[in-house]
Amino acid sequence: MIKTVLEQQKTVNGNEISLLDAGGTGKTILTIGVFHGDEPSGKYLIEKYLKNIKKTKNRLLFIPCLNPDGLFAGTRGNANGVDLNRNFPTKNWQLSEKNKYFGGESPAGEIETKFLINIIENYRPDLILTLHEPYRIVNYDGPAQDIAEKISEITGYKTEESIGYPTPGSFGTYCGIERHIPVITLEFAPTIESEDAVLPIETPEKLWCLYEKVMNFLAEF
Repeated sequence: MIKTVLEQQKTVNGNEISLLDAGGTGKTILTIGVFHGDEPSGKYLIEKYLKNIKKTKNRLLFIPCLNPDGLFAGTRGNANGVDLNRNFPTKNWQLSEKNKYFGGESPAGEIETKFLINIIENYRPDLILTLHEPYRIVNYDGPAQDIAEKISEITGYKTEESIGYPTPGSFGTYCGIERHIPVITLEFAPTIESEDAVLPIETPEKLWCLYEKVMNFLAEF
């Protein structure tokens, strides 16, 4: 399938973030990979899906890699050491300790965050799917429980409304809770070793079947 590049943005390190359009005219579904650079499977899965997609009723938009600087460095945060999933201008954003969950010096202070906020405002997605690792759950924010339960049936992962720990400034809070856009955080099995990894480690290729089924559902629901 021919995909259209709708938007592009250079990062601090000169890497490129792209918004791709795979077609369709129904609901607008936005899928985002690699919020965290040490959770790399999203990019592989999205790029493989774009090569294999044949048809879609809904409009499918993709950001294969939101955090290329972190991906190339193998770090959770971006080039500034910011956890992008703590950098959104939510009511609960707070200046935090400079550890791996550092939310930045100011809300929406990072290039990647500003890029994604612009996409949300300009394309107004009806549903957002973000691809993470390593907890094997389907987390959701906003009015997304029904869809989360369907994705749970497809993947065999449990549905969880809470990830289990505070996430001030998170994307799910920004879009799901404060803007009432259904947001699904699909936490795949880990593909690399980390302190949070829930064994066993799996390859992105092994996750492909699950992701393809999820996207085929979202393309038509």
